[in-house]
Amino acid sequence: MTDTPEKSLLIRTLIKPEGQLDIYLDETAVDQPGENQVLVKVLAAPINPSDLGLLVGAADMSTAQQTSMNGHPAVTADVPASGLRAMAGRLGEAMPVGNEGSGVVIAAGSSAAAQALMGKTVALLGGAMYSQYRTLPVQMCMELPDGTDPKDGASCFVNPLTALGFVETVKREGHTGIVHTAAASNLGQMLNRICIADGMPLINVVRSQAQIDLLKGQGATYVFDSTSDSFMADLTAALVETGITCAFDAIGGGKQGSMIMSAMEAAAVKRMKEYSRYGSDSFKQLYIYGGLDMSPTVLTRSFGFSWSVSGWLLTPFMQKVGPEVVGQMRARVVAELKTTFASHYSHEISLVEALNLETLQAYNAKRTGEKYLILPHKDA
Repeated sequence: MTDTPEKSLLIRTLIKPEGQLDIYLDETAVDQPGENQVLVKVLAAPINPSDLGLLVGAADMSTAQQTSMNGHPAVTADVPASGLRAMAGRLGEAMPVGNEGSGVVIAAGSSAAAQALMGKTVALLGGAMYSQYRTLPVQMCMELPDGTDPKDGASCFVNPLTALGFVETVKREGHTGIVHTAAASNLGQMLNRICIADGMPLINVVRSQAQIDLLKGQGATYVFDSTSDSFMADLTAALVETGITCAFDAIGGGKQGSMIMSAMEAAAVKRMKEYSRYGSDSFKQLYIYGGLDMSPTVLTRSFGFSWSVSGWLLTPFMQKVGPEVVGQMRARVVAELKTTFASHYSHEISLVEALNLETLQAYNAKRTGEKYLILPHKDA
């Protein structure tokens, strides 16, 4: 085993019982890899909405202030009483952040699987990726082709496997296609490319003409602006044409999910031959997988009685479908890393820059077209 670093800088998030969020840099000891583990020098890690859910939690970021801790920039913010109740399970625990990333294996345990990764560029899943070094089991690593830029491999897991998971869920449940909200996101663009390649109908819901132009330019057939006066009519017409009865909603709060199911019902009613006071017998499924809007989810019961609203998360999905299916999905991601599953970043920042308040507020805004990549060794 080669010489390895003793310390690693990483980002932690802490919510105190008295109602304060602290986000700060911490120096921690580097764990030497066990038999079936590897030590990875983390070179790139994306900031995903799921990461922000842990990073800022339920804090009121309008109260955020720039401070310092351990000689580095830090950020504090107030957490309202309602937020404290929601975050009860993590109070007082300083948690590392970052779901996924990419880097180079610099030390490996004694097992054949660990040794096979020595010196390789790998994609990583397993948390605590906003860190300079990460020790983790080999099964949490995905070997990337020789010569892969770690920046290209940083987003191999969350968005690609989520998009593939949507398609697999739809196929397993017998739906004909997908309605997807916040569809101009990196994930949405991946889903559009997958559906085009797989011949699966996809209706993209966005919020501006610029986003319509973006997706249409990438070959999308159906793209509708939810702020348009004709949105419901346009959506219903597309649902009549495609027969889609499943939606994946990144927004969560508000009325949009309900509106989509109402449009599905209106499309189903158009296909009915006889009136029923209970509505159509077409089963409509709304999966909520994100929380871009944290307000209550409002359902206006105008979609009959055959429907379901459920949560959808990647990890439980992978556990449900099993390692063979997940292995096939991983293999597809690697094979199409620079095409179907390419991610584009608007900003590259260091660990220190990630805790600049102005920068943090910018990436926490989750604006479409702006995606931040942390380079843990930048300016180190």
